[in-house]
Amino acid sequence: MSFKTVHDLETPSVLIDLDRMERNIAVMQARCNELGIQFRPHIKTHKIPDIARRQIEAGAVGIACQKVSEAEVFAAAGFKDIQIPYNILGRRKTRRLAALAQQADVTVTVDSKPVIDGIAEAAQEVGSTISMMVELVSLGERTGTTPAAALTLARHITATDNLRFAGLMIYPSDAAIRPRLLETLELLKSAGIAIETVSGGGSGAIRDAHLLPELTELRVGTCIFWDWNCVAADYTGFDNCAMQVRATVVSANEPSRVILDSGSKAIHSETIDGQFGYIVEYPNARLHKVNEEHGYVDCSVCPRPPLVGEIVHIIPVHTCVVTNLHNQLYGLRGDEIEIVWDVAARGMVW
Repeated sequence: MSFKTVHDLETPSVLIDLDRMERNIAVMQARCNELGIQFRPHIKTHKIPDIARRQIEAGAVGIACQKVSEAEVFAAAGFKDIQIPYNILGRRKTRRLAALAQQADVTVTVDSKPVIDGIAEAAQEVGSTISMMVELVSLGERTGTTPAAALTLARHITATDNLRFAGLMIYPSDAAIRPRLLETLELLKSAGIAIETVSGGGSGAIRDAHLLPELTELRVGTCIFWDWNCVAADYTGFDNCAMQVRATVVSANEPSRVILDSGSKAIHSETIDGQFGYIVEYPNARLHKVNEEHGYVDCSVCPRPPLVGEIVHIIPVHTCVVTNLHNQLYGLRGDEIEIVWDVAARGMVW
C-alpha cells in the first residue's frame, strides 16, 4: 500500500518527525564534538540501518547494539564498527559473536572470567579476534565489577589468545562514579596495561560528560527520538520528541472514560506517575490504563473531551520499546510521508 500523507495511515501508527530527528542528530554530535569525545549511537532505540547511517554521516564513530542478533542485522547492512555492551554467554551466542567478528570490528563488555573464557573459546575456534572492555559497576548497580576485579580481568584478557583489551565501560556514566573510574585507571596504569577507550552511556550522560573528562566516547540511543522519560528527567523538552504514536478515539461515552485504539501492544506498559503516555492534543488528560488493544483516558479536567473518531498523538514513555512493537516507522515532513522504514532488527533480543 502506498502512503503519501499521514492521513493515509491506519492507527495505531508510529510517526517520526524528520525535522526533529535531524535536529536531535546534529545537536548530539555537536555536543560530543565540543567535548572532544566520540559519539557511538545505540541503535536499540530505532533498530533501523538507514537511521544509523545518518548518524554515522553526521560524525558518529560506529554503533552500539544491545544483543548479538541486533549486531548481525547491522553487520549485514554494512556496518563495520560494532560494540555490544553486554555480557554474552552460551555457546550458540558466542559462536555467532565469533563469526560476526569476521565481518566487522566487534567490541563487547565483560564483568567476569566465565564470560571472557566463553567468548575466547569461540573466537579461538573460528580464528577471529574480539575486543573487550571491562565494565565497572555504577550507581545503577546493574552489571559491572570493582576496580580491583577490573584489573584482574584486564590481565586475563591481555593474556588470552584472540582477545584484545580495549578499555573500560560505565553505564550510566554519572559524574559520581569518577572516583571509582580514577582508581581503576590508576591500577591499570601501574600494571602497564594500556587503555584505549573509556566508554560512557545513558540518556542523561551528555549533560554531565564534562565532569568525567576521562571519557573517550558516549553511547546514547534515546536522543535520536527522545521520550517522556527524558522530558521528565529534564534531559530535553517535548518540542524535541520526534516519535509520536497516532491513535484513534474509539469510544467516548463519558469524559472520564475515553478509549483509544492504542494499548500495550502499541505503546507498551511503562508509566510515569501512573500514566502510559502524554497526549499532545490533551495535555491535561491522563492515559491511566492500557489493555492489549485499548488505552483508557480520563479527560474530565480537559476543556472538552475528544470525540469518537478523533485522532490524537501520544508521546511514549519509552521510545525504544515502542519501536520494537511495530513493523514500520513513518518519517514525516509536515503531513507528508517522506520515508517508510521497516524496523529491520525488530524482535532481535537474543
